[in-house]
Amino acid sequence: MKIVFMGTPDFSVPVLKKLQESGHDVTLVVTQPDRPKGRKKELTPPPVKKAALEMGLPVFQPEKIKDHDIIIRNENPDVIVTAAFGQILPKDILDIPPYGAINVHASLLPKYRGGAPIHQAVIDGEKETGITIMYMAEKLDAGNIILQESVAIEPEDTTGTMHDKLSVCGAELVTKALESIQNGTAPSIEQVEEEATFARNITKEMERLDWRKDAESVYNQIRGLSPWPGAYTELEGKRIKIWSAVLTGETSNKDAGTLIHHDGRLLAVCGDHRLIELTEMQPSGRKRMHASAFAAGSPDTDGKVFTNETDES
Repeated sequence: MKIVFMGTPDFSVPVLKKLQESGHDVTLVVTQPDRPKGRKKELTPPPVKKAALEMGLPVFQPEKIKDHDIIIRNENPDVIVTAAFGQILPKDILDIPPYGAINVHASLLPKYRGGAPIHQAVIDGEKETGITIMYMAEKLDAGNIILQESVAIEPEDTTGTMHDKLSVCGAELVTKALESIQNGTAPSIEQVEEEATFARNITKEMERLDWRKDAESVYNQIRGLSPWPGAYTELEGKRIKIWSAVLTGETSNKDAGTLIHHDGRLLAVCGDHRLIELTEMQPSGRKRMHASAFAAGSPDTDGKVFTNETDES
């Protein structure tokens, strides 16, 4: 099939590559503009652009795709395929291809519509999530479902590991969906609107740990924000990123947020009096380090308490 592909981050790259490997004719790749990145604010191309250029595919980077429907129309695509593109397509673009526009979404819709479905599923402690291939509609992630596949979330999974699993699953599933669309057997199942939930983009407020919560919730928040953007807490007014932790079977009657040094380990008390072991952290202005190195270099933090107040900034 003749395809216009739209995608931006790393998640989209396996989908793009699979489309080409499957013999489809990707005539144009649409992605977000290059953005400043890093401390030096160097203009950096999105991952999909890098991949597309390596594959010899033409790239179009509009600030707003709605202003450039003529570009898409001139491609005469059979279908538009999107995967984490980052912009909502207007109706005049959705109506261009005869087979419609389909999207690769990283959740089992109607659950977790929105921009951070992988993060939210891990933060919520879900045991599974998955991929949905759906027809696109003007309303966010509300189109009819073509195919779905479940993917287990293991207790040690992070958003990073689930991202990789789901991007591979999405690449495989979208080719199956295109085959069924082409031969006229594709399902078109309406979503149950009453069952819809939303995964809004991660905010700074969502990154802050509240040690008054139970240990499992704190642990899920840490792994759900790893490797990006990272959970954080504060100790004596200084911000510390917590990149990884381990649930333990240990308990303490100390206050929530209390740090405990024990046999070279760094433990923190949660609201249910269970302890989690911090394994990787990053004090403000410093590099990531193993928590044991932090404990060895800061023995005076034994018994200190992480801040639990709501961040008003």
